[in-house]
Amino acid sequence: MTTFQIMSKLKLIIITPKKIALEKEIDGITLPSSEGEMTILPRHINLFALLDEGIVHYWTGEDSEYLAIGGGYVETDGESVRLLVSRAYGQDSIDMQETEKAITDAKLRMKTAKSEDARKEVASMMRRSAIDTKLLKKKRRHP
Repeated sequence: MTTFQIMSKLKLIIITPKKIALEKEIDGITLPSSEGEMTILPRHINLFALLDEGIVHYWTGEDSEYLAIGGGYVETDGESVRLLVSRAYGQDSIDMQETEKAITDAKLRMKTAKSEDARKEVASMMRRSAIDTKLLKKKRRHP
């Protein structure tokens, strides 16, 4: 008779080009993949997937956190989840006034953008600002 042990936690590691942004034990995580939103729980099958920039939601018990990430990759073996992303930051890193100013500036720049590269840069600024705004609206549920 063999015993079957269930993993109850995942080890989350978020790596950006500048640093290890986060390392902690979690119960689960929801990510913005290129194929749509995905949730990873303990004992997930092996997975390597492309991530879109967006909001990451992870939790441990009743404690729930949100982060904004840039594009990148996720890899899991069911025991750990590793995110390699261009950037990662939490709600405390965002200034709503700066975000609103960035949106206003981007809208003005879009009207005057002459090249395709300039329009892509402005669209990227607007997308990041929209993600920041969405992150700030997420309700914090930790003690």
